[in-house]
Amino acid sequence: MGDLKITALKKAYGDAMILQGLDLEIKDGEFVVFVGPSGCGKSTLLRCIAGLEEITAGELRIGGKVVNDVPPSKRGIAMVFQSYALYPHMTVAENMAFGLKLAGASKQEIAAAVARAAAILQIEPLLDRKPKALSGGQRQRVAIGRAIVRKPDVFLFDEPLSNLDAALRVQMRVELSRLHHELQTTMVYVTHDQVEAMTLANRIVVINKGLIEQVGSPLELYHKPANLFVAGFIGSPKMNFLACTLVSAEDGHARVSLTDGTTLRVQAKAQGLAPGSPLTLGVRPEHLLASRQGAEGAAPARIQLAEHLGDITYLYVVAPSSTETLTVKSDPENPLTTGDSAFLTFPAEHCYLFDASGKVLPKD
Repeated sequence: MGDLKITALKKAYGDAMILQGLDLEIKDGEFVVFVGPSGCGKSTLLRCIAGLEEITAGELRIGGKVVNDVPPSKRGIAMVFQSYALYPHMTVAENMAFGLKLAGASKQEIAAAVARAAAILQIEPLLDRKPKALSGGQRQRVAIGRAIVRKPDVFLFDEPLSNLDAALRVQMRVELSRLHHELQTTMVYVTHDQVEAMTLANRIVVINKGLIEQVGSPLELYHKPANLFVAGFIGSPKMNFLACTLVSAEDGHARVSLTDGTTLRVQAKAQGLAPGSPLTLGVRPEHLLASRQGAEGAAPARIQLAEHLGDITYLYVVAPSSTETLTVKSDPENPLTTGDSAFLTFPAEHCYLFDASGKVLPKD
């Protein structure tokens, strides 16, 4: 079984506490992605699961068994690294077979396992080549194939696509999704790229400064972020944020004032906060509307830059109520262009409010 249970897990290097008591359960067969900025602890957590880092405190179970002191080779895991780590003097087949050979598997077992993995990854014509004769994507397939032949309970991926170009990353994301669907094996994947996280994961674990900020499905995190960090990290382009203050709260809605005096009505429960409380207004680029004429509640703004990409237009907007540039994701026929004056409309049902601590105010 490939289920994992992490309880109060801590990892410290000297006085520096990198992982600060994490709790997480991963079900057998899930594809879970750890995501977060560089230095947040996501790769350290993966290495603790792999047994490459000693756990300072807490408990790690794989398949119901405590594995804190179990060596990596006995944990039922296989790891794919950012670097392909292939032996240059070996053929593809020999690279894939090397782990089984060390484990004492028979020639027949090794041949069958390599053939199966090569068929799954569609690299049968490459088996007699050496790594120098392969493209980056082919080398990554070989590295994954080396993991597949071991038939692990859990696959661990440490930013495996970061060395590939943009087009190849898209192709490999499709391949990894297909691989998970075919093998139905637990996969734990680390990336700083939230697009990879959104497209690959059954569930995403957002990590920041050694703590888990939120766990949920990609759409759950996108539509129901728990706090400012998750709201700003999940989504590309990222969510727009503006400082505001609470004017009044009513049943299910709050009226807020931007710094230029524009008042907006937002769907959020703010009854527990006093008028004048500082808040942060959040709205995603696809929900922020820009037009030449503004209705009631629209904020004046100026188009700093218009990017016309054919199927979509991105407007980068400077509003008096914000010191930062806001992003508007608009249709390709929007007539606004660089230097134009405009008005911004904030749909009440698509806006978020965050309190002074960064926690989102509930909508329902």
